Amino acid sequence: MPVISGPPTITINHDHQLLVCEPDATLAATNPVGFFARDTRFVSGYSVTINGRPPLLLDANPIDHFSARWEFTTPALPLAGTRNGAEHDIVLEERAIGVRLDRTIFEGIHEDYDLVSFARHPVRLILEVAIESDFADIFDVRKRRLIRRGDLQSSWHERAGELRTTYKHETFRRELIVAVERADSHPEFANGRMQFVINLAPKQKWHACIEWLPVIDGHRARVLPCHAVLARDPNMATGVLPPVDIQTTHPTLPAIWHQAVADMEALRMADFAVRRSVFVPAAGIPWYVTLFGRDTLIVAMESISGFPEFAMGALDRLSRVQATDDNAEQDKEPGKIPHEIRYGELATLGLLPFTPYFGTADATLLFLIVYSYAFQWTSDESILKRYRPNAEAALAWMLHYGDRDGDGFQEYKTRSPVGYYCQGWKDSHDAIQHADGSMATLPHALCELQGYAFDALLRMSEVYQILGEQARATETRERAGRLYEAFNERFWWEEEGTYYLGLDGEKRPIKSVASNAGHCLASGIVPPDRANRVVDRLMKPDMWNGWGIRTLSTEHPSYNPYSYHLGSVWPHDNANIAGGFRRAGRHKEAQDIAHGIFAAAERFADYRLPELWAGVERDPGAFPVPYLGTNVPQAWSAAAVFRLIAVLCGIHTVGLTRTVYVNPDLPDWLPDLTLKNLRAGNGSIELRLRRDQVEVVSNNTGFQVVHGPLPRPPLLQTPLART
Repeated sequence: MPVISGPPTITINHDHQLLVCEPDATLAATNPVGFFARDTRFVSGYSVTINGRPPLLLDANPIDHFSARWEFTTPALPLAGTRNGAEHDIVLEERAIGVRLDRTIFEGIHEDYDLVSFARHPVRLILEVAIESDFADIFDVRKRRLIRRGDLQSSWHERAGELRTTYKHETFRRELIVAVERADSHPEFANGRMQFVINLAPKQKWHACIEWLPVIDGHRARVLPCHAVLARDPNMATGVLPPVDIQTTHPTLPAIWHQAVADMEALRMADFAVRRSVFVPAAGIPWYVTLFGRDTLIVAMESISGFPEFAMGALDRLSRVQATDDNAEQDKEPGKIPHEIRYGELATLGLLPFTPYFGTADATLLFLIVYSYAFQWTSDESILKRYRPNAEAALAWMLHYGDRDGDGFQEYKTRSPVGYYCQGWKDSHDAIQHADGSMATLPHALCELQGYAFDALLRMSEVYQILGEQARATETRERAGRLYEAFNERFWWEEEGTYYLGLDGEKRPIKSVASNAGHCLASGIVPPDRANRVVDRLMKPDMWNGWGIRTLSTEHPSYNPYSYHLGSVWPHDNANIAGGFRRAGRHKEAQDIAHGIFAAAERFADYRLPELWAGVERDPGAFPVPYLGTNVPQAWSAAAVFRLIAVLCGIHTVGLTRTVYVNPDLPDWLPDLTLKNLRAGNGSIELRLRRDQVEVVSNNTGFQVVHGPLPRPPLLQTPLART
């Protein structure tokens, strides 16, 4: 059976809206379910009864990311009737009525109710629909800490057939309209429920449409038309990814790839679209339906060899919200790229600092790397010029604010009283611990941050060189060299053959074996003589669990396979590490990571990778154990599929020379692979690969395709792309 991530639910989404409900379509306010729009839960409770009894669920399934269908029948139902002129209780036999519920989501929810009678005699039914609204902030729902802060009022408008509920708290106002768009019998409202009296003759059908319409800033939501479960509205096409595809004899890899593409399309957000196919995906469903700096940039890096559009979307959208001033409440400093933007009650009223919040130490560094990636895959110098002010502002932040004490290392420390304590990619409150399990004091200088900074400096050196500014290119390259030397002197952990997780606020080593060191391999800050030792350490049984590399060693006292960052397995983390292994020349270990992640995807429902799973050991009868509360779909997990394919194929580009290097080392379990519509420059390539063989089927990119590894010049002498 497919592995389900957490208790079974059905989720549909579009743009900033999502609905998470129980398998029988119901909602309970005490559970982390509901209809959400812009970080507010507009519908917290839902149930339906027929003659006072809930219908019997036969089956339910999502049809597309924006639609789902439920099939019910009725239990035995009490009916009022007469016999010989006197009232007499009648029981309608079980399964006499077929009930179908279709839901589609656009800006609001459209529900189609269809009933058909298979009873032999006319029947009179009362269909009741109960819908409740609490307007809870998504942060409160996630923590199951429901607090009513404002005033809530509801009213039924008979002529319009609408239930209107408003919520007010100071300047924050939201409204939900539940409208009967059409119905084959007149709607009424009583006891907090919509009621429909339905008289059905044998084989007769009955239909009604109910719409859930959020009103935000005076805008009444739009919905899709009746019975649109399979028909997307043209307005939904805020971004459809180009048809990049793979072909292989591997039995499940195409399905894994296609699901990853579908997930990325499902996560697109209209207000962050640049143009068709160039958009920013939401980070994940259900908790991260918004713009995230780190997530957006990591997705861009993972997807660059399949969908460079994400890099262009990331640069465009994040440059628009880059900080230009200083605000301690938001952990905001000039040049910094934000962590996330929120729209709910807590953020709007300043109870949380997310409008936006800038408490991330790596997003600004990753922005510089993606800036380079975009050029490497397009060879378009106009990109370098267009985003140069943003890149230089990010570089200035890195050198000044990112290095808090001037020692050359990147550190972070929250200034906001409600900011994040941990601000690397492992940003849960307990993620960064010493060997004894105690929390590392701030500021933290994490090892991967130094790798990101090193990579960013080399890439900016190349940018200056391309733009003809040799002095700045040399200065930036020399700064990278100093960081390289200092990092390898201060962070190397000889006894373990890896790098310290970081340095704490007193510059003491954080002696915890963690997956972070794998990111250092990918960034190139690890010298060749140490790279093999880092690979070996990460592949020991305390880190490698068969499905992937754990975030923390099983030997650590705080190891917990069911935790968020203290022993779980994350696909995006592993995809980055696999790239580092390949860079170190350890192809077999990179293949093992890809094999583990793809094997997990095979076992999850719909071949879909969740945000993370538990670090439980894999044995012959095992399956990947879900993490409770994981986001599915999740953008950087879906994009990890693209990155792992690129790693196995050894794909790199050099924009300066307009060259694509392809150096496949396919494992036995993947003997052949064809990449179709692989874009570079202004065209596309089709490649047919077999282990160490490359056949160029077509190429109209303007890039030369070279079969072989990307040339590795002596460190810090000639900056080249390391994508």
